[in-house]
Amino acid sequence: MNAPDGLIQQFAEQLYRGATLSDAQALQLSACDDTAALMTIAATLRDSGFRNVVTYSRKVFLPLTQLCRDVCHYCTFAQTPRHIDAPYMAIDAVLEQVKAAEKLGCKEALLTLGEKPELRYRVAREALDAMGFATTLDYVAAVAERIVQETTVLPHINAGTMDSNEITKLRRVSASMGIMLESASTRLCGKGQPHYGSPDKDPALRLETMRLAGEAAVPFTSGILIGIGETRRERIESLLALRDVHARHGHLQEIIVQNFRAKPNTLMAQAPEPDLTELLWTIAVTRCIFGSAMSIQAPPNLSPGVLPQLISAGINDWGGVSPVTPDYVNPEAPWPHLDNLARETASTGKLLQERLTIYPAYALNYSRWLDAGLHTKLLDSIDAEGFPRIDNWAPGEHVPPPAFDLQLLNKPLKKSPQTISADIQTIVQRARAGEKLPEEQVVRLFQARGDDFAYVAQAADALRREVNGNGVAYVVNRNINYTNICYFKCQFCAFSKGKLSENLRGRPYDLAPEEIQRRVREAWSRGATEVCMQGGIHPEYTGQTYLNILAAVKEAEPEMHVHAFSPLEVWQGAQTLGVGLEEFLLRLKAAGLGTLPGTAAEILDDEVRAVLCADKIRTDEWLQVIETAHRIGLRTTATIMYGHIEKLEHWARHLLRVRTLQEKTGGFTEFVPLPFVAMEAPLYLKGKARRGPTFREAVLMHAVARLVLHTQISNIQASWVKMGEAGVAACLAAGANDIGGTLMNESITRAAGAMHGQELPPENMDALIRNCERIPSQRTTLYGEPDAAQVVASYNADVLTDIINTPAKRYERSEKRALVRHADPIVIASN
Repeated sequence: MNAPDGLIQQFAEQLYRGATLSDAQALQLSACDDTAALMTIAATLRDSGFRNVVTYSRKVFLPLTQLCRDVCHYCTFAQTPRHIDAPYMAIDAVLEQVKAAEKLGCKEALLTLGEKPELRYRVAREALDAMGFATTLDYVAAVAERIVQETTVLPHINAGTMDSNEITKLRRVSASMGIMLESASTRLCGKGQPHYGSPDKDPALRLETMRLAGEAAVPFTSGILIGIGETRRERIESLLALRDVHARHGHLQEIIVQNFRAKPNTLMAQAPEPDLTELLWTIAVTRCIFGSAMSIQAPPNLSPGVLPQLISAGINDWGGVSPVTPDYVNPEAPWPHLDNLARETASTGKLLQERLTIYPAYALNYSRWLDAGLHTKLLDSIDAEGFPRIDNWAPGEHVPPPAFDLQLLNKPLKKSPQTISADIQTIVQRARAGEKLPEEQVVRLFQARGDDFAYVAQAADALRREVNGNGVAYVVNRNINYTNICYFKCQFCAFSKGKLSENLRGRPYDLAPEEIQRRVREAWSRGATEVCMQGGIHPEYTGQTYLNILAAVKEAEPEMHVHAFSPLEVWQGAQTLGVGLEEFLLRLKAAGLGTLPGTAAEILDDEVRAVLCADKIRTDEWLQVIETAHRIGLRTTATIMYGHIEKLEHWARHLLRVRTLQEKTGGFTEFVPLPFVAMEAPLYLKGKARRGPTFREAVLMHAVARLVLHTQISNIQASWVKMGEAGVAACLAAGANDIGGTLMNESITRAAGAMHGQELPPENMDALIRNCERIPSQRTTLYGEPDAAQVVASYNADVLTDIINTPAKRYERSEKRALVRHADPIVIASN
């Protein structure tokens, strides 16, 4: 029997609108034999939810015990005591395997075991007693705890049926758990059926375990096993039972569709296996029932040679693949080599992307889905989208950029290559035409991976050539941070010091006017045309303090351009004088202020700022300061500080808010991405932030900024002090045309742990730029041509005199304390 064509078309239209099939509608699919039509619907749904990405988890498979009280008729995993060397793996042996797998890049430890063997076998009870455990799950909890404590690998536990106390115990030491429903049909538990004699295969017990896991907020895996005697209708009934438990708690990360494989020496050794059409039909129906958002998985080792068809049927995940251990449940089916899996995935126009055992959406919502003791471990492992970091690069560190990303940047791409997602090409074309992109399309650009990443970066670079030519500009300048005392509590800042600072790194200081003037004169003598001046928000500073600083600079060198005072300093200065923003900015301008740095922006979204810098000015206040400055003729830069707690949508909103203001005022000179340098940042030391953007994300920030801000901001700057010289070179190939300033005394980023130095003199700047086959040029702050005498003076300049940071003794501590990064809890170490 086949469902009418009109019904399938009706279902397709319903699903494409984002609606869900009712239970009755889903059951009607059992009569549909048009597998090709179902696959078309499923693939479209999959693409709308997961784009061009197919995921997998790099895992180590650990069979903690193969003893089991159940006797499933198709299983070779479960063994009797006389067929195994030991009832349980020794914990030290488990750790040895996990650590070896960790070195090979594995991030998941799959802990698999038979169900409650101590209830059937005396040898299991004796082994547990000898190890000091009352139950198998007590032993499993101890194993997982050691893995968490001693490695970076995250446990996934398949422990069978559990009660709420057991789930709670294992949740503390695992990132996810799972139990296969296999089938909701009680018929299969009857005499002569595959689950006869297996009390833990009672569907009600397994669904109850899932319900309890949902109540406990455990990211969970389940699925069905097809070809063990169930009907198509029973399969759909099983899928609907899973959908129902997920609807209540939202905790099912994935649905596995696993095809039965007949195994020798089992009661089902001669049973027929489901054919490919049956597998494809079931995958497609599963996608139709669960819609576009659910991950649908099919194990690749059980269907060698037909993997592209499985993708065409609607899957978006291959599950765990191990480079070090076999599939102990299906030992006859070796894992595909990852290179081969990537090739077969790519043959369908998809990108193979590694994931963690906890899926990205759950990883990003870690406060709900993970025990607090795992938060730090997870945050250290993920990028802004919740996927795993797969290299050691981090901003500010002396680690070379990942070769894979560099190769992609240089990969030759055709004008409209088939390997580039169609939506990415359309979005890039809109950006090149100068259109203002909606938030979701900016987010999509930030999601670019693989060839999409290369395409976005190369498109940005082509746009840069059209707008800026092949020149790369920089300014010879000096950073002067006049105080590191600050009463604000920005969680990312390792620079500010004071009685309330959380991490004292260097003594508090407040520069004397004479020292400021000495540095200004020295900078001018070394060819500088700009001093960039910012500091902490000193509790004793008023607006007059900033006016006095300007007077000191102009007295020392009247021609020096002063690029100074963040919007936060301007806001605070106006308040302390009891005047409006415009009045205070006019006073600053009259006193010699040339331009404002658009710092203190961090992320222009109050959802992020509430955590990152709760006592700082709000997004609208930052924008108000900048707009006011532009209105009175003070131009500014715009910055973003990214890679900590924010998500892709926050990046998109930030860029669009900058663009909107620029459309109104035209006052931004350049956009400056500032990757979060984590090493000494309090938020990172507390284990509550990621460790900066990945290299791909850092390059994309420059490329996407070029595209999103096109026609409005023509200069995109890369920070050598954060990205390093190799990172800057990559950004120059992805839309950047400026590398900032020589700095002379960089201290804020170095305070956060950066290792790229405090000055990059013109000779080095020129060499870096020429090595990128670009043309170097010095500029002024406002992108004019600097005085020729200053340019000459900037080369072969004298060595800098040691700086003098005027101590602020009243702000020193009697006891120095430093945050030391651990998991949880945080340890405060006294020096």
